[in-house]
Amino acid sequence: MYSGTGIYSIQEASRLIGVPGRDIRRWLFGYHYRKTPGDASTRVDMAPLWTTELVNEDLDDDVLGFRDLLELRFIREFANHGVSMQVIRRCLINAADLYGVSHPMTLPRFRTDGKTIYSEALHEEAKDNSLVDLKSRQSVFKEIIRPSLYTGIVYDKSGKQASKWYPDARNSRRTAIVMDPARQFGAPIIEATGTPTNVLYSSYLAEGGDAKALTITARVYDVPIKSVDIAIRFEENLERPLH
Repeated sequence: MYSGTGIYSIQEASRLIGVPGRDIRRWLFGYHYRKTPGDASTRVDMAPLWTTELVNEDLDDDVLGFRDLLELRFIREFANHGVSMQVIRRCLINAADLYGVSHPMTLPRFRTDGKTIYSEALHEEAKDNSLVDLKSRQSVFKEIIRPSLYTGIVYDKSGKQASKWYPDARNSRRTAIVMDPARQFGAPIIEATGTPTNVLYSSYLAEGGDAKALTITARVYDVPIKSVDIAIRFEENLERPLH
């Protein structure tokens, strides 16, 4: 049902990309606030930044797809550099219109010409605030869109959609961890065997979390010990608290 799309809960997405669940919920599912606390007439509704891939599915909980997940990594960088949601929203709209896609920031083209899109969004905001320091805010774009954000992303033949992602691109393809929405619903897996990393990690912990547990897990799941070790380190890194 979700093959090719992937499916992630808010909690899973937060863990995988290091974005607080509260931010994911606000960015992808909208929120509201009141200009004057307690005054219902001053309620302001903020729409989602974009329509998620699984918005039309009849599901009990809010979920997102693979491309939603990757796009959020870029939104996180803009937000961490102090870019307002107003500017981010305008960037997304302008880029989506230009490229004709729903998730534009993950595209290689955004890395090369996104600075122009970003600058245009800043200029639009400046119309409402003449005191905006455009020059300094434009110069921060290179800090936001780092080459590492694109490392490990593989695109389809059209070049317009991310098709899979190697979140731990340091390792060789033989032992690589991949997130492919066409496999295991997009969960991180050992590419060569298709074994989810969280399954290997849970087995390792259940067996005692030591060298013997590593060997047992590798034998039970018929996965090379090196792959199990990589999966363990990957999962342990995901367990680190968000700052």
